Amino acid sequence: MTNRGELALSLENQLEKMFDLKHCLVVANATLGIQLVIKSLNLKGQIITTPFTYIATASSIVWESCTPVFIDIDPISLCIDVTKIRKAINSSTSAILVTHVFGNPCDVDEIEIIGKEFGLYVIYDAAHAFGVNLNGRSIFSYGDVSICSFHATKLFHTGEGGAIFCNSKEIYDKVYDAHNFGHHGYEDFSCLGINGKMSELQAAMGLSILPYLNDIINKRKEIYDYYFEHLANINGISVVPIRNRADWNYCYLPVVLDREDLLLEIIKGCNNHNIFQARYFYPSLNTLNFLNPVECQVSEDVAKRIMCLPLHTYMTSLDVDLIANTIKATLNK
Repeated sequence: MTNRGELALSLENQLEKMFDLKHCLVVANATLGIQLVIKSLNLKGQIITTPFTYIATASSIVWESCTPVFIDIDPISLCIDVTKIRKAINSSTSAILVTHVFGNPCDVDEIEIIGKEFGLYVIYDAAHAFGVNLNGRSIFSYGDVSICSFHATKLFHTGEGGAIFCNSKEIYDKVYDAHNFGHHGYEDFSCLGINGKMSELQAAMGLSILPYLNDIINKRKEIYDYYFEHLANINGISVVPIRNRADWNYCYLPVVLDREDLLLEIIKGCNNHNIFQARYFYPSLNTLNFLNPVECQVSEDVAKRIMCLPLHTYMTSLDVDLIANTIKATLNK
Protein backbone atom coordinates (compact mmCIF):
# COMPACT_ATOMS: atom_id res chain seq x y z
CA MET A 1 0.00 0.00 0.00
CA THR A 2 2.76 2.45 0.81
CA ASN A 3 6.22 1.11 -0.03
CA ARG A 4 6.62 1.91 -3.74
CA GLY A 5 3.97 -0.49 -4.96
CA GLU A 6 3.04 -1.39 -8.52
CA LEU A 7 0.76 1.60 -9.04
CA ALA A 8 3.35 4.15 -7.90
CA LEU A 9 5.93 2.55 -10.19
CA SER A 10 3.45 2.52 -13.06
CA LEU A 11 2.69 6.21 -12.57
CA GLU A 12 6.40 7.08 -12.62
CA ASN A 13 6.88 5.03 -15.77
CA GLN A 14 3.95 6.64 -17.58
CA LEU A 15 5.08 10.14 -16.62
CA GLU A 16 8.60 9.47 -17.88
CA LYS A 17 7.19 8.31 -21.21
CA MET A 18 4.75 11.22 -21.43
CA PHE A 19 7.44 13.84 -20.90
CA ASP A 20 10.33 11.94 -22.56
CA LEU A 21 12.35 12.03 -19.34
CA LYS A 22 14.30 9.36 -17.49
CA HIS A 23 14.25 10.13 -13.79
CA CYS A 24 10.84 10.69 -12.21
CA LEU A 25 10.17 10.07 -8.53
CA VAL A 26 6.62 10.39 -7.17
CA VAL A 27 6.40 11.70 -3.60
CA ALA A 28 3.85 12.31 -0.86
CA ASN A 29 3.59 16.03 -1.68
CA ALA A 30 5.47 18.71 -3.57
CA THR A 31 6.51 20.71 -0.50
CA LEU A 32 8.28 17.65 0.83
CA GLY A 33 9.73 17.26 -2.67
CA ILE A 34 11.39 20.69 -2.47
CA GLN A 35 12.74 19.90 1.00
CA LEU A 36 14.11 16.55 -0.18
CA VAL A 37 15.94 18.20 -3.06
CA ILE A 38 17.50 20.88 -0.84
CA LYS A 39 18.56 18.25 1.69
CA SER A 40 19.82 15.75 -0.91
CA LEU A 41 21.95 18.34 -2.70
CA ASN A 42 23.38 19.42 0.67
CA LEU A 43 22.53 23.04 -0.03
CA LYS A 44 23.75 25.57 2.49
CA GLY A 45 23.73 29.33 2.95
CA GLN A 46 21.66 31.39 0.55
CA ILE A 47 19.23 30.26 -2.14
CA ILE A 48 18.01 32.77 -4.71
CA THR A 49 14.25 32.64 -5.17
CA THR A 50 11.14 34.62 -6.06
CA PRO A 51 8.78 36.41 -3.68
CA PHE A 52 5.83 35.88 -6.02
CA THR A 53 4.91 32.25 -5.37
CA TYR A 54 3.12 30.11 -2.82
CA ILE A 55 4.67 30.18 0.63
CA ALA A 56 5.82 26.54 0.35
CA THR A 57 8.62 27.57 -2.00
CA ALA A 58 10.29 29.91 0.47
CA SER A 59 9.29 28.15 3.69
CA SER A 60 10.93 24.96 2.41
CA ILE A 61 14.19 26.87 2.03
CA VAL A 62 13.99 28.16 5.61
CA TRP A 63 12.84 24.76 6.92
CA GLU A 64 16.06 23.27 5.56
CA SER A 65 18.15 25.91 7.38
CA CYS A 66 18.95 27.96 4.28
CA THR A 67 18.24 31.64 3.67
CA PRO A 68 15.91 32.75 0.85
CA VAL A 69 17.24 35.69 -1.14
CA PHE A 70 14.28 37.33 -2.82
CA ILE A 71 14.73 38.78 -6.30
CA ASP A 72 11.96 40.94 -7.71
CA ILE A 73 9.82 39.74 -10.59
CA ASP A 74 9.40 40.67 -14.22
CA PRO A 75 6.19 42.78 -14.47
CA ILE A 76 5.04 40.96 -17.63
CA SER A 77 5.64 37.25 -17.03
CA LEU A 78 5.50 37.58 -13.21
CA CYS A 79 8.41 35.13 -13.01
CA ILE A 80 11.76 36.12 -11.50
CA ASP A 81 13.51 39.06 -13.17
CA VAL A 82 16.62 37.35 -14.52
CA THR A 83 18.41 40.67 -15.04
CA LYS A 84 18.67 41.03 -11.25
CA ILE A 85 19.99 37.58 -10.34
CA ARG A 86 23.71 38.12 -10.92
CA LYS A 87 23.96 41.05 -8.52
CA ALA A 88 22.52 38.90 -5.72
CA ILE A 89 25.03 36.04 -6.08
CA ASN A 90 27.85 35.84 -3.55
CA SER A 91 30.09 33.23 -1.94
CA SER A 92 27.18 32.00 0.22
CA THR A 93 24.86 31.31 -2.73
CA SER A 94 24.29 27.60 -3.33
CA ALA A 95 21.34 27.44 -5.75
CA ILE A 96 18.67 29.20 -7.77
CA LEU A 97 15.18 27.95 -6.86
CA VAL A 98 12.45 29.74 -8.81
CA THR A 99 8.85 29.21 -9.84
CA HIS A 100 7.13 28.85 -13.20
CA VAL A 101 4.33 31.13 -11.99
CA PHE A 102 0.88 29.82 -13.01
CA GLY A 103 2.80 27.41 -15.24
CA ASN A 104 4.20 30.36 -17.21
CA PRO A 105 7.82 29.39 -17.96
CA CYS A 106 10.69 31.35 -16.48
CA ASP A 107 13.45 32.64 -18.75
CA VAL A 108 15.07 29.22 -18.56
CA ASP A 109 17.79 29.98 -21.13
CA GLU A 110 19.22 32.90 -19.17
CA ILE A 111 18.86 31.10 -15.85
CA GLU A 112 20.80 28.15 -17.26
CA ILE A 113 23.58 30.49 -18.38
CA ILE A 114 23.76 32.08 -14.94
CA GLY A 115 23.71 28.70 -13.18
CA LYS A 116 26.62 27.40 -15.23
CA GLU A 117 28.53 30.68 -14.94
CA PHE A 118 28.49 30.55 -11.14
CA GLY A 119 28.36 26.78 -10.64
CA LEU A 120 24.92 26.86 -9.02
CA TYR A 121 22.20 24.23 -8.98
CA VAL A 122 19.07 25.31 -10.86
CA ILE A 123 15.85 24.05 -9.26
CA TYR A 124 12.37 24.82 -10.57
CA ASP A 125 9.23 24.91 -8.48
CA ALA A 126 7.03 23.61 -11.28
CA ALA A 127 3.97 23.09 -9.08
CA HIS A 128 1.65 24.57 -11.73
CA ALA A 129 3.49 23.38 -14.81
CA PHE A 130 2.20 19.85 -15.46
CA GLY A 131 1.88 19.39 -19.22
CA VAL A 132 3.62 22.66 -20.13
CA ASN A 133 6.12 22.53 -23.00
CA LEU A 134 8.69 25.12 -24.01
CA ASN A 135 10.52 25.01 -27.34
CA GLY A 136 8.83 21.67 -28.06
CA ARG A 137 10.05 19.89 -24.91
CA SER A 138 8.72 19.39 -21.41
CA ILE A 139 9.31 22.24 -19.01
CA PHE A 140 10.55 19.58 -16.57
CA SER A 141 13.59 18.96 -18.81
CA TYR A 142 15.11 22.34 -17.89
CA GLY A 143 17.40 22.93 -14.93
CA ASP A 144 18.83 20.27 -12.64
CA VAL A 145 15.54 19.40 -10.92
CA SER A 146 11.85 20.28 -11.24
CA ILE A 147 9.24 19.62 -8.56
CA CYS A 148 5.59 19.38 -9.59
CA SER A 149 2.54 19.39 -7.33
CA PHE A 150 -0.22 16.80 -7.62
CA HIS A 151 -2.42 18.48 -5.00
CA ALA A 152 -6.17 18.13 -5.50
CA THR A 153 -6.42 21.71 -6.79
CA LYS A 154 -4.01 21.04 -9.64
CA LEU A 155 -4.67 20.25 -13.30
CA PHE A 156 -3.45 16.67 -12.78
CA HIS A 157 -3.63 15.37 -9.24
CA THR A 158 -3.30 12.39 -6.95
CA GLY A 159 -5.45 13.89 -4.21
CA GLU A 160 -2.28 14.92 -2.42
CA GLY A 161 1.15 14.29 -3.89
CA GLY A 162 3.85 15.42 -6.25
CA ALA A 163 6.80 14.38 -8.38
CA ILE A 164 10.48 15.20 -8.62
CA PHE A 165 11.99 15.22 -12.12
CA CYS A 166 15.79 14.95 -12.04
CA ASN A 167 17.91 15.60 -15.11
CA SER A 168 20.84 13.50 -13.92
CA LYS A 169 21.00 10.02 -12.42
CA GLU A 170 23.40 11.25 -9.75
CA ILE A 171 20.82 13.67 -8.36
CA TYR A 172 18.02 11.12 -8.78
CA ASP A 173 19.90 8.52 -6.74
CA LYS A 174 20.46 10.98 -3.90
CA VAL A 175 16.82 12.08 -3.79
CA TYR A 176 15.60 8.50 -4.16
CA ASP A 177 17.53 7.29 -1.11
CA ALA A 178 16.52 10.33 0.94
CA HIS A 179 12.80 9.89 0.24
CA ASN A 180 12.90 6.30 1.57
CA PHE A 181 14.49 6.76 5.01
CA GLY A 182 17.98 6.80 3.47
CA HIS A 183 17.75 3.16 2.38
CA HIS A 184 20.35 2.13 -0.18
CA GLY A 185 19.20 -1.43 -0.55
CA TYR A 186 17.34 -3.35 2.14
CA GLU A 187 19.94 -3.26 4.89
CA ASP A 188 22.26 -0.40 3.94
CA PHE A 189 21.69 3.31 4.53
CA SER A 190 23.42 5.97 2.44
CA CYS A 191 22.16 9.19 3.98
CA LEU A 192 19.82 10.89 6.40
CA GLY A 193 16.37 10.15 5.03
CA ILE A 194 12.68 10.66 5.63
CA ASN A 195 9.43 9.03 4.54
CA GLY A 196 8.50 10.87 1.34
CA LYS A 197 6.95 7.98 -0.58
CA MET A 198 3.67 8.20 -2.48
CA SER A 199 1.02 5.68 -1.46
CA GLU A 200 -0.79 3.31 -3.78
CA LEU A 201 -4.05 5.16 -3.10
CA GLN A 202 -2.53 8.40 -4.36
CA ALA A 203 -1.02 6.69 -7.39
CA ALA A 204 -4.36 5.03 -8.22
CA MET A 205 -6.04 8.43 -8.28
CA GLY A 206 -3.39 9.78 -10.64
CA LEU A 207 -3.56 6.77 -12.97
CA SER A 208 -7.34 7.15 -13.19
CA ILE A 209 -7.01 10.79 -14.31
CA LEU A 210 -3.99 10.57 -16.61
CA PRO A 211 -5.86 9.16 -19.67
CA TYR A 212 -8.16 12.20 -19.66
CA LEU A 213 -5.41 14.82 -19.47
CA ASN A 214 -5.69 16.07 -23.06
CA ASP A 215 -9.47 16.35 -22.75
CA ILE A 216 -9.06 18.29 -19.50
CA ILE A 217 -6.58 20.75 -21.04
CA ASN A 218 -8.65 21.22 -24.19
CA LYS A 219 -11.83 21.89 -22.21
CA ARG A 220 -10.05 24.38 -19.97
CA LYS A 221 -8.65 26.12 -23.04
CA GLU A 222 -12.19 26.53 -24.38
CA ILE A 223 -13.30 28.11 -21.13
CA TYR A 224 -10.18 30.29 -20.97
CA ASP A 225 -10.70 31.54 -24.54
CA TYR A 226 -14.35 32.33 -23.84
CA TYR A 227 -13.33 34.24 -20.73
CA PHE A 228 -10.79 36.15 -22.81
CA GLU A 229 -13.52 37.36 -25.20
CA HIS A 230 -15.25 38.98 -22.22
CA LEU A 231 -12.16 40.29 -20.46
CA ALA A 232 -10.72 41.95 -23.57
CA ASN A 233 -13.56 44.48 -23.40
CA ILE A 234 -13.27 45.34 -19.70
CA ASN A 235 -11.28 48.44 -18.82
CA GLY A 236 -9.05 48.21 -15.76
CA ILE A 237 -8.38 44.48 -16.00
CA SER A 238 -5.70 42.58 -17.94
CA VAL A 239 -4.78 38.94 -18.48
CA VAL A 240 -1.24 37.73 -17.75
CA PRO A 241 0.48 36.89 -21.08
CA ILE A 242 2.16 33.51 -21.55
CA ARG A 243 5.78 33.29 -22.69
CA ASN A 244 6.42 32.86 -26.41
CA ARG A 245 7.19 29.33 -27.62
CA ALA A 246 5.30 27.84 -24.67
CA ASP A 247 2.48 25.32 -24.94
CA TRP A 248 0.54 26.20 -21.81
CA ASN A 249 -1.78 24.02 -19.71
CA TYR A 250 -4.53 26.56 -18.80
CA CYS A 251 -4.18 25.69 -15.14
CA TYR A 252 -5.27 29.12 -13.85
CA LEU A 253 -6.78 32.33 -15.13
CA PRO A 254 -4.81 35.14 -13.45
CA VAL A 255 -5.96 38.71 -14.04
CA VAL A 256 -4.38 41.97 -12.88
CA LEU A 257 -6.47 44.98 -11.89
CA ASP A 258 -5.29 48.57 -12.30
CA ARG A 259 -5.74 49.23 -8.57
CA GLU A 260 -6.16 47.17 -5.41
CA ASP A 261 -9.43 48.87 -4.51
CA LEU A 262 -10.91 47.62 -7.80
CA LEU A 263 -9.82 44.10 -6.96
CA LEU A 264 -11.42 44.30 -3.55
CA GLU A 265 -14.65 45.64 -5.03
CA ILE A 266 -14.77 42.80 -7.55
CA ILE A 267 -14.20 40.22 -4.84
CA LYS A 268 -16.98 41.76 -2.74
CA GLY A 269 -19.38 42.03 -5.68
CA CYS A 270 -18.73 38.47 -6.83
CA ASN A 271 -18.96 37.02 -3.33
CA ASN A 272 -22.44 38.52 -3.09
CA HIS A 273 -23.35 36.25 -6.02
CA ASN A 274 -21.60 33.18 -4.55
CA ILE A 275 -18.68 33.60 -6.94
CA PHE A 276 -15.33 33.16 -5.24
CA GLN A 277 -11.85 34.05 -6.45
CA ALA A 278 -8.41 33.44 -4.97
CA ARG A 279 -5.74 36.09 -4.44
CA TYR A 280 -2.75 34.29 -5.92
CA PHE A 281 -0.17 35.21 -4.63
CA TYR A 282 -0.82 37.51 -1.72
CA PRO A 283 0.96 38.79 0.21
CA SER A 284 4.32 39.01 -1.54
CA LEU A 285 6.56 36.65 0.43
CA ASN A 286 9.35 39.20 0.86
CA THR A 287 7.07 41.09 3.27
CA LEU A 288 6.79 38.21 5.77
CA ASN A 289 9.02 38.78 8.78
CA PHE A 290 10.05 35.12 9.14
CA LEU A 291 11.24 34.89 5.53
CA ASN A 292 14.19 37.32 5.43
CA PRO A 293 12.16 40.38 4.33
CA VAL A 294 13.54 42.80 1.73
CA GLU A 295 11.97 45.27 -0.68
CA CYS A 296 10.64 43.92 -3.99
CA GLN A 297 8.53 46.72 -5.42
CA VAL A 298 7.12 44.96 -8.48
CA SER A 299 6.12 41.81 -6.61
CA GLU A 300 4.54 43.80 -3.77
CA ASP A 301 2.57 45.91 -6.24
CA VAL A 302 1.37 43.01 -8.40
CA ALA A 303 0.48 40.86 -5.37
CA LYS A 304 -2.01 43.51 -4.27
CA ARG A 305 -3.74 43.67 -7.68
CA ILE A 306 -3.88 40.10 -8.94
CA MET A 307 -6.39 37.31 -8.53
CA CYS A 308 -7.41 34.09 -10.28
CA LEU A 309 -10.91 33.77 -11.68
CA PRO A 310 -12.83 30.50 -11.34
CA LEU A 311 -11.69 27.98 -13.96
CA HIS A 312 -12.41 24.26 -14.05
CA THR A 313 -13.19 21.53 -16.53
CA TYR A 314 -16.94 21.46 -15.96
CA MET A 315 -17.62 25.17 -16.33
CA THR A 316 -20.09 26.27 -18.96
CA SER A 317 -20.33 29.38 -21.09
CA LEU A 318 -23.24 30.48 -18.88
CA ASP A 319 -20.95 30.29 -15.85
CA VAL A 320 -18.42 32.52 -17.61
CA ASP A 321 -21.17 34.94 -18.67
CA LEU A 322 -22.34 35.26 -15.08
CA ILE A 323 -18.83 35.87 -13.71
CA ALA A 324 -17.80 38.31 -16.44
CA ASN A 325 -21.06 40.26 -16.22
CA THR A 326 -20.75 40.48 -12.45
CA ILE A 327 -17.21 41.88 -12.83
CA LYS A 328 -18.40 44.38 -15.42
CA ALA A 329 -21.29 45.52 -13.23
CA THR A 330 -18.98 45.96 -10.27
CA LEU A 331 -16.45 48.00 -12.25
CA ASN A 332 -19.18 50.13 -13.79
CA LYS A 333 -20.19 51.27 -10.30
